[in-house]
Amino acid sequence: MSVAVLVLLAVIAAGGLALTARGERVRPRWGGAVLAVLLAAAAVLAWAADDPAGGLLQGVTVAAVLAAVLGGGPVATLVLRAADPAAVGVAGGPQDPSILRGGAWIGVLERAAVAAALLAGSAEGLAVVLAVKGLGRFAELRAPAAAERFIVGTLASGLWAAACVGVAVLLRG
Repeated sequence: MSVAVLVLLAVIAAGGLALTARGERVRPRWGGAVLAVLLAAAAVLAWAADDPAGGLLQGVTVAAVLAAVLGGGPVATLVLRAADPAAVGVAGGPQDPSILRGGAWIGVLERAAVAAALLAGSAEGLAVVLAVKGLGRFAELRAPAAAERFIVGTLASGLWAAACVGVAVLLRG
């Protein structure tokens, strides 16, 4: 089962990279949902595994970090679209492209740092990552739509990274 988990994590990483390469504007709305379903399948397989990953543990860990970093963008976008008040007729929602520019690259770095902190078992590292992100965007968070986009995007991105790393931790045994 460890091989199946490794393959699923690799597919998630490749799928996330492919979806991101297509761009946010042309990305299928269901892309992030497919990645989430694949991650859930990987988690179930890891949880049901009778034996620890053994020799595959390093590969699974690397694949989990890649899945966290590369697959998080489409998933965060999916969550932001679902939370967008503009979808129900409120103007200036968090999907406004002029709000919080550069968030995709910040998200990539954030997910990498969250994954590293979790794998290192450092709660302090996780707190520092989130604090630095909040302080870096503090001046831009005065607008309600920006604050909402920041909170939703940060939580979606961080939870995605934690879930990916959690699959690797499940296989540690």
